[in-house]
Amino acid sequence: MSVVSLRIDPTFRRPVYQVEDQRYDLLGEWLTTDLGTFFLVTLDALAMADDVARGEPPFEAWSSENYAVSFTPSALLITNSWVPGAEGEFPADVAQAAIEDYWRFLVAQPERSVVREYRPDLPEWQANLLRWEEKWGRTHPYRGRLF
Repeated sequence: MSVVSLRIDPTFRRPVYQVEDQRYDLLGEWLTTDLGTFFLVTLDALAMADDVARGEPPFEAWSSENYAVSFTPSALLITNSWVPGAEGEFPADVAQAAIEDYWRFLVAQPERSVVREYRPDLPEWQANLLRWEEKWGRTHPYRGRLF
């Protein structure tokens, strides 16, 4: 069971979260704002969480305007750069499961009606997966497991 519940806000059509345990509020905030509706960013988070779970360093430092994020073998560390004191340490397995659930949530949403130049013949998430693999020159570690 995930520590973060997700839904789409009917007015703004953006992901919103809810947590029963307030210790996970920053994790829900990070998922819905920093990962947002971006498949490529969520693919980065999945790969980084998987890399550190296998004892490897993340393939790149997390880059964000709003959050300082560190993936470690034991925890996901998040600090909101704009809110003093808004920081959290989340067990790696809990954070990884939340990112996986967030991916499933995004993929389950109806396709956006936008013009796409890259692989418009595929669902948007699949096109972004191919783009991610081309960019990083590796097979995504979740290929065959989550997608």
